[in-house]
Amino acid sequence: MQTITTVAELRSALAKARDKRVGFVPTMGYLHDGHMALVEASRARCDLTVVSIFVNPTQFGPTEDLSTYPRDFLRDEKLCREAGVAIVFAPDAREVYPAQFETFVEPGELAKSLCGAFRPGHFRGVATVVCKLFNMVQPDIAFFGQKDFQQCAVVRRMAIDLNLPIEIVTVPTVREPDRLAMSSRNRYLSKEDRRRALAISRGLFAAEAEFRVGERQCEKLIAIARRHLDEVDRLQYIELVDADTLEPASSPLRHPAALCAAAYVGSTRLIDNVILRPEVSTEYAIKL
Repeated sequence: MQTITTVAELRSALAKARDKRVGFVPTMGYLHDGHMALVEASRARCDLTVVSIFVNPTQFGPTEDLSTYPRDFLRDEKLCREAGVAIVFAPDAREVYPAQFETFVEPGELAKSLCGAFRPGHFRGVATVVCKLFNMVQPDIAFFGQKDFQQCAVVRRMAIDLNLPIEIVTVPTVREPDRLAMSSRNRYLSKEDRRRALAISRGLFAAEAEFRVGERQCEKLIAIARRHLDEVDRLQYIELVDADTLEPASSPLRHPAALCAAAYVGSTRLIDNVILRPEVSTEYAIKL
């Protein structure tokens, strides 16, 4: 495995592998089994896997946790080596955002709801850094986790709109044994916070269970999930949206939809979702 820190080095290394299928897993580090599932998916479909480790400053708001975001590069490097990653790309901020940087990718309607409504500029930063990383790595396939469902939608739309020749693959959320969605931010949770954080997945899965036995009214599914969320400190949203457009889903539910939640437990903001899939008509298919 090579660990590379500059774009010039990266391009030189990848120039030798242009006859190979390149998979790419962009991360902000502090890797866990969810990231490793992305690596596993890449290795199953590609000849060579690149993992980037870069805590992107442009997707953090002024009061968010950029300075305290968890980091452990040596551990990340070891996990990547053991998982069969070919290249770890770990640039510093000056490599990604050179002096006088002023060009950004501005996403559209997909970035305005859900997390976008509470984190102004977040998806502008995400779209910009992912586009830059795509240009640096030039992968054939890029792998993202379903937990960041809105991010997946924004990135997929960007790739289509900007004619990027990259397949975007969404990998199902990996969960702890107690069903908490894996996240680097879980390390912020105290033992008591961790217990209360389970209310998020409990609510989502309760709604999913009712959906499986025939409930198709969006308001009822949202209400079922909401009843379990009293233990969080602050619920930002619980919404059921069309899985393709992210617009509010309509009743009765006939197309794939995402039931998405964001909440604070203590000072930690957590997100999660479940995908509800009715019978899919031949003219409609979500790209999951």
